[in-house]
Amino acid sequence: MGATAVLASAAFIHQRAWLAERAYPPIGRVLEVDGVRLHYVERGEGTPLVLLHGNGSMIQELRLSGLYELAASRYRVIVPDRPGHGWSSRPRRRWWGPHAQAALLRSMLAQLGIERPIILGHSFGALVAMAYALDYPAATRSVVLVSGYYFPTARLDVPLMAAPALPVVGDLMRHTLSPLIGRLLWPQMLKLLFSPAPVPRYFELFPTWMALRPSQLRAAAEEAALLVPSAMRLQRLYHALEVPAVIVAGAQDRYVNHERHSVELARRLPHSDLLLSPRAGHMVHHVDPRRVLHAVESVAR
Repeated sequence: MGATAVLASAAFIHQRAWLAERAYPPIGRVLEVDGVRLHYVERGEGTPLVLLHGNGSMIQELRLSGLYELAASRYRVIVPDRPGHGWSSRPRRRWWGPHAQAALLRSMLAQLGIERPIILGHSFGALVAMAYALDYPAATRSVVLVSGYYFPTARLDVPLMAAPALPVVGDLMRHTLSPLIGRLLWPQMLKLLFSPAPVPRYFELFPTWMALRPSQLRAAAEEAALLVPSAMRLQRLYHALEVPAVIVAGAQDRYVNHERHSVELARRLPHSDLLLSPRAGHMVHHVDPRRVLHAVESVAR
């Protein structure tokens, strides 16, 4: 009976993943970059602005935010699915921490002929943006770091979220139990991320089962496992940041403590400004997109 339940669960999950991929095909272009398939969308003209989504997310989340529409009217906006998310691949030959993803992004932008972009990263994407600016300062106009986790602090959710990245056991979880648990917890997770604001009605358009596919759950689990070690490594380098930076956070973020991370980072960065949204939580680019756009404009010159 146990084996039957496992097989039934796996069949259901693969059917939902297949249906999700049919319903949400690629909406942009796909580039082969250093052996990785990267899906991205591009819109607008002017100074290039790269938007990097957080862990477990994808292009659609950023496109749904008010920030995307506002920015595309003034900048050349490039939004990639980070490795393993959406329609981008994530080869298992390496761990895709912030520096590895920054190197991949650098190669992608070189293929597109984009020089000295503004890099905006949200949540885990903020670590990738920081790594890009630290590794390629001459190729970075500025960075905007939104709702990021920058210092190694205790995270009770990391062991649970990282479990699907484990060999063998994690593979079994991702194809059977993890997507079902994820779907069950999805409404509460959204409430936590958007709090104190309500989850906007338009977010019903986000492709939930695309995010719960086994392949994307592997990417999300690996990034959860890499979160604390990545922050531990990067914090030693913050003082060397050479490019202008703006740090943006929601003053009511219940997912990442803005005092321990964003406010503390502003104290340590030599060329930075701090913008706090008094009414926003973790999803500040949805709740207060004009404030985030103001951050972009302040370092676009």
